[in-house]
Amino acid sequence: MFRNFYFLFIYFFTSSLFAQAPKSDHYFFHFQQTVVAQGHPTFKARYSNINSLQPQQELKTTMTSTLFLGKRLWKHSSLIFNPEMAGGEGIGEAKGIAGFTNGEAFRVGDPKPAIYVARLMFQQTFNLKGVKIFTQSGLNNFSDSVSTQRIKLTGGKFSIADIFDCNTYSHDPRSQFLNWSLMSNGAWDYPANTRGYTWGIALEYFYNNMAIRGGSVMVPNYANGPYVDANINKAHAEVIEIESKFKLLKEKGVVRFLAFHNTAHMGNYAQAIAAKDTAPDITTTRKYGRVKYGFGINIEQPIDVESGLFLRASWNDGKNETWAFTEIDRSISAGYSSSGKKWKRANDRFGIAFVANGLSNSHKHYLARGGYGFIIGDGQLLNYRPECITELYYLIHIMEHAFITPNYQFVVNQAYNKDRGPVHVFAIRFHFEF
Repeated sequence: MFRNFYFLFIYFFTSSLFAQAPKSDHYFFHFQQTVVAQGHPTFKARYSNINSLQPQQELKTTMTSTLFLGKRLWKHSSLIFNPEMAGGEGIGEAKGIAGFTNGEAFRVGDPKPAIYVARLMFQQTFNLKGVKIFTQSGLNNFSDSVSTQRIKLTGGKFSIADIFDCNTYSHDPRSQFLNWSLMSNGAWDYPANTRGYTWGIALEYFYNNMAIRGGSVMVPNYANGPYVDANINKAHAEVIEIESKFKLLKEKGVVRFLAFHNTAHMGNYAQAIAAKDTAPDITTTRKYGRVKYGFGINIEQPIDVESGLFLRASWNDGKNETWAFTEIDRSISAGYSSSGKKWKRANDRFGIAFVANGLSNSHKHYLARGGYGFIIGDGQLLNYRPECITELYYLIHIMEHAFITPNYQFVVNQAYNKDRGPVHVFAIRFHFEF
């Protein structure tokens, strides 16, 4: 709690320091805090091990606090700094479910609150041709007047998911669905440290109703590690995305095609299985030069201004170990989101989604031999089935800039194992921002 006051002190101090700025749009100062209490009742499990979600009832809490500081350097440019604090832990120490149930939980091992730099990035927009449009300001960006044909450069420390694989209805665990595999394409092993951030550069080209994005960023120095690998000639990740708007219903939809290629000091599932050990160990086969590549499609279709549908599907080759995000090699998700305007609660929001996650053959055989990844592995023969998750939430707007969200998830075949579960996961999320 003391550290939250520390963040508030920084906010008010810096706000007063720049209160006399000649133009209010030269700086921004915002703050958010999200608290998630999540638990599950007892469920059936034929066996459990170190990476399993334990069958006894459990209740855990996570908290994140972020300060959003921005300065406009010159026209169409900004410098953004986000100190962040996170604490608590997810159920099962964020292990035992590939599509983990709390997007605000990190596998850091220590539940004590820690302060770190989430983002420190420079952004510059270059207007080219076309009609001028006005972009709205947000927690981490200035409002601006930009051309429909333009280039945007981002460099520094950021989350690559800030730029790629966005979706209006399913992307932000602080206000939308909580599940990891509903934040982004599940099979995109998107490069980031344990807390979801990395260093790199991204370039976006907007042309009327289309956009092309490309980025190159650093990867962790070990699987789901807290630090990025400085050996960038041997460890790096590239991603490209093509976005296009289309008109299927009255409202324009958006389709995004994403491809990625990660190179890191990974282990190989086939080599680990070939070893004579009773249980294979992927970490003994790690070496530079290993690659993971894959694809994803991301569609959003508004039904009207208040509601819409989304669909994602993704795949990766699954030959080398999962390195950054979570142990999913195939994934498909779909859902619906709507405001509460129809029942006279216009600021409320309801969402329902379904996810099915799967593994490559080599990844499946590795776990079936008793191997462990960094998030799943039940230590015995795997009775493989796709991991299926249904999630529902209802966001209740309680006051300006604050809401509370009851959340329910039903997980079948957790960690792809028919011998465990199903499990009912309940959560309550509180979010405040200004």
